[in-house]
Amino acid sequence: MFGPHLTIDMYGCNKKKLKDVNYIHAFLSELPALMGMTKIMPPYVFSYSGLKPEDWGVSGIVLIAESHISTHTFVEKGYMSFDIFSCKDFDTEGICDIIASKFEAKTYEKNFFMRGRHFPKDTMRSKQMLEMEREKETAQAHESTHTHEEN
Repeated sequence: MFGPHLTIDMYGCNKKKLKDVNYIHAFLSELPALMGMTKIMPPYVFSYSGLKPEDWGVSGIVLIAESHISTHTFVEKGYMSFDIFSCKDFDTEGICDIIASKFEAKTYEKNFFMRGRHFPKDTMRSKQMLEMEREKETAQAHESTHTHEEN
């Protein structure tokens, strides 16, 4: 597997925090360390206006060596989403609780799945497995040929 992907949809959040670019920037800056991840650049956080007047909010992303963390807020709706993708395992329950607490969410939904089922994380290990598979196939072919010769 490449790694875990966690999405969190939070409802009834503190609207003052949802519109505070500096608060969100500070949180995105500290979150990688809380997860045991490596921040490789400062967060990029900005306010935006949606097509509908009530769809304004704040978006932000922080790149981590392990992948990325992003967020979007919809202030008028008290809603915030988080997207965390990593090549390294992390405590998904603990992170959900930290984020929900930080933004005072009344409730949240989380979705979690593993990505990259066939991603070769360790190329040496993948090479060894491929060589073992080839040896096994060669041995089976040799055994099949040997069995036919006896009959």
